Amino acid sequence: MSKTTTSLALAASIATAVAGLSTAAHAQENEKCYGVSLAGENDCAAGPGTTCAGTSTVDYQGNAWTFVPAGTCEDTMIEAMGDSPERMGSLTELDRDLPA
Repeated sequence: MSKTTTSLALAASIATAVAGLSTAAHAQENEKCYGVSLAGENDCAAGPGTTCAGTSTVDYQGNAWTFVPAGTCEDTMIEAMGDSPERMGSLTELDRDLPA
């Protein structure tokens, strides 16, 4: 193999490794936050009878999650709806605001 080919192969390997680290770091920067998505805008987990992303049917459905920046979920305030008080996001599935 020529010196140029070897250098290009090494550069490609390093670029791939750096991209992999970047992807891993990005994944660690987000966390699943339950009860903060609008209907049809969840990232996944929307309870029985649903498949995944975009399948929640109720605003702020407690068993549907959305990725949020790490460390912000439990500080996320959900505005009051009707007679309901303000609510917070949760790192675990909630039993509130489930479809009827």
